[in-house]
Amino acid sequence: MKNDSSSTTFALSDAEMANSPANMKLTQRVSEVIQKLSWIKKSLLFAELSRLSYAPEEAVERIAYEGGFDSCQFVARDGAEAYVLGNRHDCIVVCRGTEPNQWNDIRADANAWTVASDVGRVHSGFNTEVNDLWPRLEQLLKENQRPIWFAGHSLGGAMAAVCAVRCNLSPIPSEPQAIFSFGAPRVGDRRYASFLKIKHYRWVNNNDIVPRVPPRWLGYHHMGQEIYLNRHGKISYLRSWQRVQDRFRGLLASLRVWKIDYFSDHSMVEYIRHVRTLYDDELEGRIVKRPRHIPAD
Repeated sequence: MKNDSSSTTFALSDAEMANSPANMKLTQRVSEVIQKLSWIKKSLLFAELSRLSYAPEEAVERIAYEGGFDSCQFVARDGAEAYVLGNRHDCIVVCRGTEPNQWNDIRADANAWTVASDVGRVHSGFNTEVNDLWPRLEQLLKENQRPIWFAGHSLGGAMAAVCAVRCNLSPIPSEPQAIFSFGAPRVGDRRYASFLKIKHYRWVNNNDIVPRVPPRWLGYHHMGQEIYLNRHGKISYLRSWQRVQDRFRGLLASLRVWKIDYFSDHSMVEYIRHVRTLYDDELEGRIVKRPRHIPAD
């Protein structure tokens, strides 16, 4: 189902409309090989594309073309949606995340039991979402000779990871380069999580509740390298007790302004705000703290 106004069950305020993904513009025009960008520049690009995926199809196409892409393919079935963007250098698969008015998304998130795959056990709901899209996605990727990148927010981040696994198991000529996910949940068991050897930059914003589900006691493990943003929006490497303290202080700060941090921190707008600040710091020559597991550019 396309993201048009007929499928929306609530009215947007003027402020929300002004801040909607349909009105956004990519910070960077994609004119060079993505691999040559710094990891912060890559992160901002994929954060903005992840948010853009929530916009109506026509807006995504317009903004993508303005941002330096020369192709924009929309893939959708039974509520699952993704975009395949390309230029002469790269191919990007961006999966759309959860929308509360889409029953298919809610069902996918709630269906937390795992199913068997060739490389371990994977979340049934996320796997079903990708099953809906994979025949068409696989066809497009088999025709592609450029490096492939994956991105997504929330459910979209989980789907991006499952797509990258499928890509490695399929006779697709190009190798996946990396996954950039924002507020993504756990996807599968330990074996599934360790299958992919490509980089997975997994951004987590302070009290965002979604990366904490499904729970570990159901056998779930996270994929990739976590990039944790503390309550001030800065990259931090914290021990478990320090993170509990940081999250508690972040929650108290949010309650003072009548917000619930667990949900507000999941907003893609918040992720972009923090990553863009880091991007600006890099442009102005300030040192951006790099997590220990992120290699130098």
